[in-house]
Amino acid sequence: MCRSIKTLREPYTPEVTDADVRAAALQYVRKISGFRAPAAHNAEAFDAAVNAVAAATRTLLDDLVVRSARQA
Repeated sequence: MCRSIKTLREPYTPEVTDADVRAAALQYVRKISGFRAPAAHNAEAFDAAVNAVAAATRTLLDDLVVRSARQA
């Protein structure tokens, strides 16, 4: 895993913005595709992948239940 990937979920980050989610999705798609920016003929597929990953990420973060370390 890339060491520069920022943790987005609690308890490390109390609030995750849509910009945070999109940036993480973009970073993931760049890493997987091997392209920092797609060629014009791949832009639609690249953008669709970023949108799909962002939506899945938001769903995951919204559905996660983070238990406090204080609970027994």
